[in-house]
Amino acid sequence: MFAISLGDDGAELRPLEIWQAAEFLTHIDRARELVDPWIPFASFVTDLESARALLQRYAEKQAADTGRLYGIWLEGTLVGGVLFRIFDAESGNCEVGCWLEPAAQGRGLITRAAEKLIDWAVYERGMHRVEWHASAANTRSVAVAKRLGMTRDGVLRQSYLYRGERHDSEIWSVLAPEWRARKP
Repeated sequence: MFAISLGDDGAELRPLEIWQAAEFLTHIDRARELVDPWIPFASFVTDLESARALLQRYAEKQAADTGRLYGIWLEGTLVGGVLFRIFDAESGNCEVGCWLEPAAQGRGLITRAAEKLIDWAVYERGMHRVEWHASAANTRSVAVAKRLGMTRDGVLRQSYLYRGERHDSEIWSVLAPEWRARKP
């Protein structure tokens, strides 16, 4: 296993694997109220079996090179994560997503972790376009897209149903030449 440092605060980015299902479930229980409106799997990961199933689905996506899932640990505790929800190497397009529990907010963890994923996608895998999808009401997620230097491509009006109500989704993106240009 490997861990990538996210900075001087000891935060680390690590693969989130099936054998960590109990830890993942405990974390989602702490995060559920905050992330449930934005992250669909928060509603579905409710017991050890469903936690294993989600982690298994991402293990299969990683094996097929169509997605990946990473956890963010702070002081030895899983506090959030980032993922490639979609990863299409052939087209050069991918989508990065994230979630974080309340106790870990305000530290820049998501921005730092997303930067690592985008660096890998662009520099190692040659991805051309990295997308970020966020509910228009999720101001924290939109703020991360802005900090990452992404451009707002548009709004998909009432594109998803959550608890009987339609919501708008914003699409943000950064292109490989733009990402490379922001690094000194």
